[in-house]
Amino acid sequence: MLMSTQANRYAHQLLAARASSQQIPCISKETALSIADGYDIAKCIVDIRIAQGETPIGRKIGFTNRKIWPKYGEQEPIKAPIWAHIYDDTVRYADNNQGVQSLTGAVQPRIEPEIVFKLRRAPKKNATLNDIADCIEWMAHGFELVDCPFPNWKFEAADAVAAFGFHGSLIVGEPHMLSAATRRNLADILTAASVSLSYSEGAEFTLHSAGYGSNVLDSPLHALLNLHETLKMQAQFAPLAAGEIIATGTLTDAYPVKPGQTWSTAFSGVALPGMTLSFV
Repeated sequence: MLMSTQANRYAHQLLAARASSQQIPCISKETALSIADGYDIAKCIVDIRIAQGETPIGRKIGFTNRKIWPKYGEQEPIKAPIWAHIYDDTVRYADNNQGVQSLTGAVQPRIEPEIVFKLRRAPKKNATLNDIADCIEWMAHGFELVDCPFPNWKFEAADAVAAFGFHGSLIVGEPHMLSAATRRNLADILTAASVSLSYSEGAEFTLHSAGYGSNVLDSPLHALLNLHETLKMQAQFAPLAAGEIIATGTLTDAYPVKPGQTWSTAFSGVALPGMTLSFV
């Protein structure tokens, strides 16, 4: 277990690395680091960022895609989702589902196509899956740009928790307001949904990969419920609240991006438009 002074020191190291766009060694290489230790560092980070003027406006959930767990974790594979705060200056909306994103300052950036929710009210403590669905105001497609400060994307799960959950920025597409009927069937709708991910470095797009809602803990709605359950065991963090934006995790693997590329998505099985995002 980390002492509070250690957690604070690591928090400042991670924030300094982010500010200077530098890579640093994994914390777990210096000291034994548990998942709980990672969240202690994360709590220091959110407190510092708030003191510096940033405002948390929601959460991102990471590693909800079970299919990619074996690919991450240097000593042992990822075994469970993680989460981190997102902020007023890391989230923006794409006009007409098209956007341009600068990669200046990004460290080993990768792209993730995700389902994003906005909560219209806080879930009750013992919320069921249907209760969670009824708390959602809208859903949207989003691209999360993730950054990793650890060389070659090699890390342990606790390192990822501490390092902002690797959250860089979230670009959100057109919100789709949910009807009562859609909320009742949302888990099944999203389980059956699929997305195609294409990219271009010139005039033509090439299909890169495909992902499925079922990859995300069986459904992005299950990912939201899992976050709610996790937060009940983390007294140092506030529970989910009305108005929060929740990014539920990537439907595909996370793929490296670079300036000059444009990435595009198309959905099947769910009434969401695709997005196009160009990197400069």
